[in-house]
Amino acid sequence: MIITTSKPFEEVLKALEGEDKVFIVGCGSCATTCETGGEEQVAEMKAKLEAEGKTVTGTVVYEEVCHELNTKRKFRENKEAVEAADGFLVMCCGAGTQSVREATEKPVHPACNTVFLGNIQRHGHFVEKCSLCGECVLEDFGAICPVTRCHKGILNGPCGGTDEGKCETSKEKDCGWTLIYNQLEKMGKLDRFRKIYGLKNWQANMKPGRVIFEKKGEGGE
Repeated sequence: MIITTSKPFEEVLKALEGEDKVFIVGCGSCATTCETGGEEQVAEMKAKLEAEGKTVTGTVVYEEVCHELNTKRKFRENKEAVEAADGFLVMCCGAGTQSVREATEKPVHPACNTVFLGNIQRHGHFVEKCSLCGECVLEDFGAICPVTRCHKGILNGPCGGTDEGKCETSKEKDCGWTLIYNQLEKMGKLDRFRKIYGLKNWQANMKPGRVIFEKKGEGGE
């Protein structure tokens, strides 16, 4: 899940200066769970903008705003409201905001900050466990990622700053390498702990990333 936080309303309002008519896009998946762009938050934003003298030509909340073809289809379904807008306010992650960018030539504004790829622990509690590094090392570390869960991103650890399972950067943070050691010990595979890793291949983290999966019968097997 992509974790987002809401931008301050003052920042949103400043971004919309000179645009009197606004169309709002919300997301029915990640942003709804984060309570930054679901039906309730979109309705609240609409009310706030109207209180500031803006005209909201329309709103839409749907699954996977990051799906570019789906976004274009939703815009066609709301053609009148879309065409009446001076600009678009997108209440979801950066990927969804850029999908809207591909669907219109008009100004597009993010209402959220995209924070990280997160695991859901329980309602309203999210934690980052994967950094999308492009070269997964979980196999060697008991399915615990040192790139993310070690607060220094060390591949050969632990460092000298671990203390009773906590990191020296904060006593609130678990030492990722203590977690890895304990897991490998449970698995009877502490020999992996002694392996020396070379430099991380950051070239595997493509910027911008692009992957195309071929369907069977279209160049595949």
